[in-house]
Amino acid sequence: MTAPAPRHAREALALVTDDFAELPAPPAAAGASGVSDGDGPIGWPGYGRSRAAAGARTGTPESVLCGTATVGGARTVLVSFEFGFLGGSIGEGTGDRVAAAHAHAREHRLPVTVLLATGGSRMQEGMRALAQLQRLAGESARTRAAGLAQLAVVCDPTTGGGWATLGAGADVVLALPGAQVGFAGSRVRPADADPAAYTAESQYAHGHVDAVVPAAELRAVLGRWLGLLGGPAADAVPPPYALGATDAAGSGREAVARARRPERPRAGRYLEAVFTERAELSGDRAGGTDPGVRCGFGRLPDGRTAAYAAQCGTATRPAGFRTAARLVRLAGRLGVPVLTLIDTPGAANDAAAERAGAGPAIADLFGAVAEAPVPVTALLIGEGGSGGALALAAPGRTWATPDAYFSVIAPELAAAILKRPPEEADALADALRLRPADLVDLGVVRGVVGTDPDAPAR
Repeated sequence: MTAPAPRHAREALALVTDDFAELPAPPAAAGASGVSDGDGPIGWPGYGRSRAAAGARTGTPESVLCGTATVGGARTVLVSFEFGFLGGSIGEGTGDRVAAAHAHAREHRLPVTVLLATGGSRMQEGMRALAQLQRLAGESARTRAAGLAQLAVVCDPTTGGGWATLGAGADVVLALPGAQVGFAGSRVRPADADPAAYTAESQYAHGHVDAVVPAAELRAVLGRWLGLLGGPAADAVPPPYALGATDAAGSGREAVARARRPERPRAGRYLEAVFTERAELSGDRAGGTDPGVRCGFGRLPDGRTAAYAAQCGTATRPAGFRTAARLVRLAGRLGVPVLTLIDTPGAANDAAAERAGAGPAIADLFGAVAEAPVPVTALLIGEGGSGGALALAAPGRTWATPDAYFSVIAPELAAAILKRPPEEADALADALRLRPADLVDLGVVRGVVGTDPDAPAR
């Protein structure tokens, strides 16, 4: 049976927890509930009466309920928006409550989870309401600097400043199916705007939402994320053992052929072997996704958390590099080590990739890996095509499997650049010294991993 989408704050809370404990209202918020008719920061006629009616109708004195709860075994601060209270709009009282919730999270070292249903800033409070967006962004930044995770669940609708701060600014964004999600609400869009663009599904397709989750599955999915992001972090991830070939390639051309075999183990098999549980991010937050790059957090067999960014054997697109950079930076802020799996013939080189910023995206990932405050471990599991592969490599902490190669450029492209006939590509593969054993001799990788999980890499 499909669970209904929540329409009110307590309905949303009931989807994810059974033990919500509301936090005391901060002093400013406690006073705000006494706004009288004609009062408020800009003297909006009838505002006090509207607030009183909204409070009586919803049973909440403001547009948010803030408290603590356990979700899937993990503790979190929960902020749940009440759309029935003036459209879930954000006013000064909202800002007071959300700021206090963030302060509580920082004091008690808890992640913050926001269940959003809002139409944006409250018109009846004018610019004093709009200024709350800066306040909320500041609270979010302080919580981020404290190394605590922030998650958002966007319900229907989530528009305006609420989406542009507490929603899109979260580390992980989940959305309910069919939810209206976008900066522009339905009454302020161009008349010819495509309504499909303002949906959870569209935001997911364009890299702004990590997953669209049915209401019945939300508690389990949110609990998994909270458990992974708030649990104990691993030390440096050891390089996984090889799942494919055991013998060394006899030549460069053989190494290339083996790496390109369709049956060779790909990233999915390695992720299944390394992690007992995973939750995946999706999208670069800049309008793009790349299904050929998988990024997320997972639980190791010892119960600790590590992050991963894995290429899946296709040419990596700009969105893939940006998503990986997003993952590395988030892991670094949370103190979680990273495992990267390298497997790509190279960066996508079509016109669309150039327009999408292939160069800047690769540069961004190089920078994220270089600046990572946590250990990054890299394993070359297949093709290592030029800079598009090297961007995921960890300086001094990269290993290779026996059925892989790493090259300054693919042999076929080397022949084209050197103005050699295509049939010389095999000879160039030998000359490029791209076999795993060659890479060890050249100091590019630390070792070649074996097939025994208990044996050290050689």
